[in-house]
Amino acid sequence: MSPRRIASNQASSIELSLSGRPLSPPSSMRGLFSTVVVLLVALMIVTTEAGKNKREKGKGAKGAATECAEWRYGSCVPNNGDCGAGVREGTCNDQMRKLKCKVPCNWKKEFGADCKYKFGSWGECDTATGSKNRSGTLKKALYDAECQPTIKVSKPCPAKTKTKAKGKKGRGKEN
Repeated sequence: MSPRRIASNQASSIELSLSGRPLSPPSSMRGLFSTVVVLLVALMIVTTEAGKNKREKGKGAKGAATECAEWRYGSCVPNNGDCGAGVREGTCNDQMRKLKCKVPCNWKKEFGADCKYKFGSWGECDTATGSKNRSGTLKKALYDAECQPTIKVSKPCPAKTKTKAKGKKGRGKEN
């Protein structure tokens, strides 16, 4: 090549870039970009298929168990103590299923954690028994639990409120 041709080739490439047209990236960059895009698409397809297979595998194991329409569940049995996380067993024909459940720590053992009631306000303190009463009507029975339609609960009356001493205690600011 003659020096004149090299100069003219350089000038035309400069001319192209100055004319407002972007210069195309080198073909090796285009090839690399295409390869990365193809690999990303392939990775997305593989992970999607793996997720579908995992879901289908899970459905296959549970699918047979869900064919039964009349599941009967027992009460939630806490793993430790009276409350907290536990397990509820369900049966249907020959099939058995265990569900995770939670027993609230403030539940009333008399009527169970699966019976939800709507309560009225507390009544006046009965001086003879030293307790207050209120009644509740059944709002919802979870897992077909056997619940009483109405219940009555009681709690001890609060202790008499102490009257405050008239004298000042402590080091308060004096006016």
